[in-house]
Amino acid sequence: MVATDVSHLALELPPEERLELARRLVESVVTPAALDEAIKEGIRRIEDIATGKVKPLTEEQYLAALE
Repeated sequence: MVATDVSHLALELPPEERLELARRLVESVVTPAALDEAIKEGIRRIEDIATGKVKPLTEEQYLAALE
């Protein structure tokens, strides 16, 4: 099975299972400690948005924040 096949199968999983798979894949990559912490924080933030804990910015809000 090639990566394309795996990704198609993974995208058919429910959101919670996709998050768990993403977490496991990221954690399986050996990285320096600082990068490892940044990745964990990124995963936590993605989970917060995916679970509704945090409401994401709209495109307009994001662009306004850049000004």
